[in-house]
Amino acid sequence: MANPTGSFGLRPVRYVDGRPYNGQSVICYKSASYATAMYIGDPVLLSPTLAEKETTGKYPTVNVSAGTAGTLIRGVVIGFVPSDRDSLVYSPASTEAYPIVCMDKDVIYEIRGDGGGALTSVVPGQNAVMIATSAGDTKYGTSGFDLDEGTTTAPNTTQNFTLHIIALKKAEDNALGINAVYEVLLNTPELAAGRFIGITAS
Repeated sequence: MANPTGSFGLRPVRYVDGRPYNGQSVICYKSASYATAMYIGDPVLLSPTLAEKETTGKYPTVNVSAGTAGTLIRGVVIGFVPSDRDSLVYSPASTEAYPIVCMDKDVIYEIRGDGGGALTSVVPGQNAVMIATSAGDTKYGTSGFDLDEGTTTAPNTTQNFTLHIIALKKAEDNALGINAVYEVLLNTPELAAGRFIGITAS
C-alpha cells in the first residue's frame, strides 16, 4: 500500500530520551517588514535583519529557514498567538505575528518525505535536508516543507545537513519507501556545521 502524501512540515512528538513532548515553547516575533508567509511546522531561524527586530527586546525575532545544507534551524513553529477572534491559522507575508516556537534541540519531530526517491533501510542514521514542495496551506495553516528524499539532495552522511534521521514513524500506514514519515532531530540548531556525523551501514 502506498504511503499517503501531504506536507505538514516538522511536528514535535517526543524527546530523544523517550519523554513525551508536552508543548514547551517560546513566543517569538515576526516583523511586518518580513515579506514571507509563515506556517505551522515551518523551520525558523533568528532574523539577521536589524529593521525586523522586536523593539522591546523581549521576543526573539524569527524568519523561515530554508532547511537546506548548512542553514540554521533554531526551532519549529507550532502555532501563533491570536491577535483577535478573526486571527488566521498562519501568518501571511508582510504581517506582524507572534509565532509560538519549539526551540528545544532534543525534541524529535515527524516529517513526511517528498516522494523524490524510494529510500531503503540504510536511511536511519543518515542526515537529510528539507525541501519546500508547496507554499503552505492557508486553510489549515500547515507547512509546505518535506524531507528531501532525493528530489534535489538525497540523505547521506553529510554533517551540515539540517536533519538527522532517527527512524521511520511506527504506524501501520507508514512503510519504507517514497512519502514515508520519518522521525528526525534538528541537526543544525546552533551550528551550521551540524551536530551529527551521519552513518551509513554497510
